[in-house]
Amino acid sequence: MYTNKHDETLHIMTYTLNSGVKGTVPLSARQIVEWMESYKSNAKFVTEIGKEYFGLNPELVADFKVQNIFSSYREVILPKQQEVSYNRLSEEFKKNSVWIHIDCKCGTAYTTESPYFRTKWYCTKCKEIVFLDKKKPPVKTNKGDAHYMTNRYLVERD
Repeated sequence: MYTNKHDETLHIMTYTLNSGVKGTVPLSARQIVEWMESYKSNAKFVTEIGKEYFGLNPELVADFKVQNIFSSYREVILPKQQEVSYNRLSEEFKKNSVWIHIDCKCGTAYTTESPYFRTKWYCTKCKEIVFLDKKKPPVKTNKGDAHYMTNRYLVERD
């Protein structure tokens, strides 16, 4: 069977040949259906994956598995302990993050979060540099107290 359909969702099919050699191939849902038909009818399977052709003789395949969104393999790939450490690491970074209030000469004013304290930033609208005004106390925003950064006037820099 020949196909040249390009589906966006690809699923990994793992197969084992009678010789014990294992292989994997990404297949679309349509290609999986075609493979199943080829496997049942013992017909050679040929398909196009990207710009390459892939062929598989079902007579030589001992077994195969298709991994999709419902497969339990996805849970095995990332251990539960690793997820916990990522969450803990994320919490530690958030402890050090600070709020910054930007007041730019282009008229843009907004509050954003920075992963760490800094003395200069860039305006998201005009890409001009804004500097921390160390003489001004933290300003009250809807997200909490924030360091004031501006380029509307000359600020003392280190």
